Amino acid sequence: MAVKCLIKGASVWTPDPDAVWVSAQLLQDYTPGDKHVLLQLSGGKTLYPVEVPSDLPPLANPDISEGENDLSALSFLHEPAILHNLRVRFLDYNSIYTHCGIVLVAVNPYDELPIYGEEVIDAYSGQDMADLEPHIFSVAGNAYRTMIRLNNQSIIISGESGSGKTVSAKFTMRYFAVVGGATQQTKVEDKVLASNPIMEAIGNAKTTRNDNSSRFGKYIQIGFGRRGDIIGANMNTYLLEKSRVVFQVFVAIFSF
Repeated sequence: MAVKCLIKGASVWTPDPDAVWVSAQLLQDYTPGDKHVLLQLSGGKTLYPVEVPSDLPPLANPDISEGENDLSALSFLHEPAILHNLRVRFLDYNSIYTHCGIVLVAVNPYDELPIYGEEVIDAYSGQDMADLEPHIFSVAGNAYRTMIRLNNQSIIISGESGSGKTVSAKFTMRYFAVVGGATQQTKVEDKVLASNPIMEAIGNAKTTRNDNSSRFGKYIQIGFGRRGDIIGANMNTYLLEKSRVVFQVFVAIFSF
């Protein structure tokens, strides 16, 4: 629903060259057609008029919703609201995961966190996604239970270079291996990931955020037995970005 007017004191977001978005407060009433709004940045820092090119600056969510674990529960869902909520959860709640409906948003901490052990897997096993804090295990658990009861499931892991897609896939397979009782028997995650160096030799390239970034998509298919245990896996590659592979390294494979 379009906002027709706002009264003095309303909280909004305004673009910033350094922080991308900063919170501010309206110091005068706003009505459609106004070419400028008078804003004061949070903390009482700067007071200045801002040109309004087409519409009102994005509205800020109430303080009570800060750190919300599901973005879809926010009153206003736009770029500054999403970025701010993820920042609050990361810095104040030490949480890298946030739900957005059935989608899980992950912030790469570029560090190893003690939140992927078997005790954490046990805590998420059999639990509904809404009952516990957002986690990659909650997504994996929901897919596993639905697969057992109904039919095949797919988990799509996407993101930009260096966002942690490969690691997320590893933790997902770790969950399946543990709940399927196959950690010691098959080591499926180790077997699948052990093939990475071969593929990296023909499909990886350096980017500004990742020295060893995959330039191809991977489809990993895991087979389960009737009791829910892992019985095998295979991996296909697609969408090789040949233009971003600068040279090729040949790998010799020996079998003994």
